[in-house]
Amino acid sequence: MESICGADCSNCGYGKNNNCKGCMITKGCPFGKQCFVAKYILTSGKENYEIFKKQLIDEINELNIQGMPKIKELNPLNGTFVNLSYPMPNGEYVRLLDDNEIYLGNQVECEFNDGEIIRCFGILANMNFILISEYGVNGDNPELIIYKKR
Repeated sequence: MESICGADCSNCGYGKNNNCKGCMITKGCPFGKQCFVAKYILTSGKENYEIFKKQLIDEINELNIQGMPKIKELNPLNGTFVNLSYPMPNGEYVRLLDDNEIYLGNQVECEFNDGEIIRCFGILANMNFILISEYGVNGDNPELIIYKKR
């Protein structure tokens, strides 16, 4: 499958299992909704998308989250892979993302890992928000660090 943004969709088990035809054929709607990355590239061009992505990376790095290394790249990710359930103060768990949306994101190991306890930061963003969480192996025990409107 060819993608508009250059993502390697061939390894996406979610898409294969859900009859995804890719974003080239669907004009940027691989999961039934308009992918904001594809829309940005189709309307503003790949060069402007790269500028936007660089600005977003700078915005994330300027948050100066303790223990989080500087982010160098953001990759298109399907919501299904990154939509964790976060505990709220009232004891309930809430998913904040849409499984059928595409987000820009990355995962980096916490700088304070001691080899025994491994924690990671999950970074997700789109045109409207930045979400940063911390979690253990396989997304266990997620903690919402920042959910910020842009």
